[in-house]
Amino acid sequence: MNTSALHAQLPHTLRKTHLPALGSHYQGKVRDTYRKEDRLTLVTTDRLSAFDHVLTTIPFKGEVLNRLATFWFERTRHIVPNHVLDVPDANVTVARACQPFALEMVVRGYLTGSLWRDYQKGTHTAYGLPFPAGLRKDERFPMPLITPSTKAEYGQHDAPISEAEILARGLASPRDWSRLSEAALGLFAEGQRQARERGLILVDTKYEFGKVGNELYVIDEMHTPDSSRYWVAEEYEARFAKGEDQQMLDKENIRQWLIRERGFSGEGTPPPIPDEVRVELAVKYLSAYERLTGNSLRLEPGDVHARIEKNLRAAHYL
Repeated sequence: MNTSALHAQLPHTLRKTHLPALGSHYQGKVRDTYRKEDRLTLVTTDRLSAFDHVLTTIPFKGEVLNRLATFWFERTRHIVPNHVLDVPDANVTVARACQPFALEMVVRGYLTGSLWRDYQKGTHTAYGLPFPAGLRKDERFPMPLITPSTKAEYGQHDAPISEAEILARGLASPRDWSRLSEAALGLFAEGQRQARERGLILVDTKYEFGKVGNELYVIDEMHTPDSSRYWVAEEYEARFAKGEDQQMLDKENIRQWLIRERGFSGEGTPPPIPDEVRVELAVKYLSAYERLTGNSLRLEPGDVHARIEKNLRAAHYL
């Protein structure tokens, strides 16, 4: 992949937005959300977060995430309705405002990432699920597991939580928990099926849900390299047999770089991220997009905020 456009975009990455005409503003780790009555305008920035810290920006990351989320929302609406109303810009989704559940529904098909690190430390029991002893890193589960977490405010840490605690704390009613579980597993199965057709494994992912009245909607994002883990399918068995790391096309690349190269896993002040590492991660995200969609993005370096404002005006949102 020619990385000249990625290098050219480094000084123009979208770190924050200022669009007060869109309504009240909430800044998350990656998205800037504006609310006006029952409509949300979600602007996906180029911010990169890991271990609950915003670290830096990645060229074209927001565009890749928003385009890929749109792609998946379209291809899963037959399973669960989603919140999307309009996509007036590559970085922007106009969405139906829902009452969100304060949960992240994390579905895992393999023992890897943070769950593997928890399994090694013996802290994986927080989910209230039975895990046999002797499992290996990157081992496939017989059936996907739901390992939910609390949905923390920006700057706070998400925490593992069990079904029993979710019900005890009233984060979801028994009926809604059943619906959330069914929806998450259904979306994951469809995501795995479609990813496999493209030569990838959807390893794990997180979903967020909300309600309007009694109607359940999937919200936020879906099956992006930020919220999901993707491996190259044809290399899985050989790498697993040798105990080698999988070929990853997702955010786990930066987590592993931080742990391996900087000894950072969330405690203290995050280290600076070199430009080459930022570009390398952009290549991974673009590769995931191209493999999943079958299309390549036409990268146009420039002022992302100005383009967003122009397109929102043209669509009469500003």
